[in-house]
Amino acid sequence: MLYKRRDKATELCVLRVSIEVRHLEGVVFTDSNASSDYVRFLHSSQWALLDFEAIYAPDWRHPNDPIAYYRHRSRKCAEVLVPHCVEPKFLVGAYAVLDSSAAKLAAVGFSLPVTVDSAMFFR
Repeated sequence: MLYKRRDKATELCVLRVSIEVRHLEGVVFTDSNASSDYVRFLHSSQWALLDFEAIYAPDWRHPNDPIAYYRHRSRKCAEVLVPHCVEPKFLVGAYAVLDSSAAKLAAVGFSLPVTVDSAMFFR
């Protein structure tokens, strides 16, 4: 979704959520986008089945291998699904595309650490 909204990057942030959410009742990990036809839904204890190298890779494109491209694109969208809501106590920070975007967060009272990372926003 962030890639689709990259033109609005200066208006967005990515919230950092503590891994401790995995202990909440009903939390599920997915190994790719939850709407994918080939997604696996995993109990939080099965986290080791996730392909972190693919999830955190800076690029998912594979110009000479369309199957690898589609597989990796889906893996980049792995999710942690939390039923109901994520309480503020689980927020540990945020990412912003520019210093000015980080300043906007501070201006509205966001007091957790903000990391500026333009690559996360596909820039």
